[in-house]
Amino acid sequence: MAEISFRTLVWLTYKLGATFAFGLPLILLIWASIKKEYSIVRLLSIYWKVASLIPISILLLTGDRSIGHLTSFAAPFLLVTSIWFWVDLNEELRDLPHWKPLNFIVKVWRWIISFFGVIYLSLSFSSLSCIQSLSNQSCNAWKEAPIKSHIMLKGLFNFLFGANWTESLAAFLGYLALIAYLVGLLQWLLVRFPKQGRIAGGF
Repeated sequence: MAEISFRTLVWLTYKLGATFAFGLPLILLIWASIKKEYSIVRLLSIYWKVASLIPISILLLTGDRSIGHLTSFAAPFLLVTSIWFWVDLNEELRDLPHWKPLNFIVKVWRWIISFFGVIYLSLSFSSLSCIQSLSNQSCNAWKEAPIKSHIMLKGLFNFLFGANWTESLAAFLGYLALIAYLVGLLQWLLVRFPKQGRIAGGF
C-alpha cells in the first residue's frame, strides 16, 4: 500500500510539474511578450533556461542513467532560486500594478512554483539512493513517466522522420544537453555572477 501511495505521489509530482513548471509559464511568457511586460519576460526567460534541466533529467532517466536522479533532485532547487534570486527583477515586479491579471497571476505562480519545488525536492530526496542502485521499486516509480513519454516521442519521431527513437539516443542527447547546461551554469558562476551579483541585467 505504501508503494502504491509513493507511486501515486511521484505521478502527481510529474503532473503538477507539467502544469505549473511548463504549461503555465509558457502561457505567461507568450502573454507577457504580447503585453510587452519586459520584466516578466526577462524573469520567465531566465526561468526557462534553468527549467531545461527537467527535460534533460527525463532524457537521462529514459536511458536508465543514474545521473538523471541527481539532476532531477537539483532541478527544483534551481527552479525556485531562479524566480526569487534577482534583486532588480524582484523590485520591478513589486512595482507592477497588482490589479492587472498578468501581474497577479505571475506573482501567484511564483509562490506555486516555490511550494511545488519544496514538495518535489523532499520527494525526490528518496531517489538519490537510485544513483547507486536502479533496481528497487521506488526507482521504478521515477522512471515510469519518462518511459511513457519516450514511447510517445518514439511514435512521433518515427512518423516525422521515419527513424527509430531509442533509449540510447535519448540518453546520448541527455548527456549532450547536460554538458551544455553545465557549461552555461559555470560561465554564469565564474564570469557573470562575480561582476553583476544578483542583478539580472540582460541575462
